[in-house]
Amino acid sequence: MAKNPDPNLSLTTITGVTHTLDDWTTMFHLVLVVLPDDPAGAAWIPVARRIFSVFGDSDSRVAFVVPSTPAIARRILDHRVSEQMVFVDPDRTFVEALGLTSLPAFVHLRQNATVAACAEGWNPTEWQQVAREIAKAMAWTAPEVSRPGDPAPTAGFPALR
Repeated sequence: MAKNPDPNLSLTTITGVTHTLDDWTTMFHLVLVVLPDDPAGAAWIPVARRIFSVFGDSDSRVAFVVPSTPAIARRILDHRVSEQMVFVDPDRTFVEALGLTSLPAFVHLRQNATVAACAEGWNPTEWQQVAREIAKAMAWTAPEVSRPGDPAPTAGFPALR
């Protein structure tokens, strides 16, 4: 079960920009898809892109989080690293601070850096519920998270190793 992270925790983009979580959430909520740091993590990129295409224009900042190095994140995300904000978490400090146990995960952090909603593993129904909660908080439209051809539901990969 997700927990509220320390707002003073640093979070770094793939390009090396580091700010505290409190700074990242000063103006916008964060809508994050946390991918496993395994090549199989790429399977959830289309799901995340559907989510990001809807919430990207809302009062939220949408981003991938890859709990690994920038090099691994680039391998998983390929050319999408230039299309989307990407955070890296090589020590898994952020993933641990959120209390995540399974990846992929869909996380909504409020402007005060508290967890508003979270789904761990790939359960389309749970991810859709998170999307609806984000839409309600943003007074926005909720995306249809799941489509035919998406990965089969799974408990996912261990978040911490």
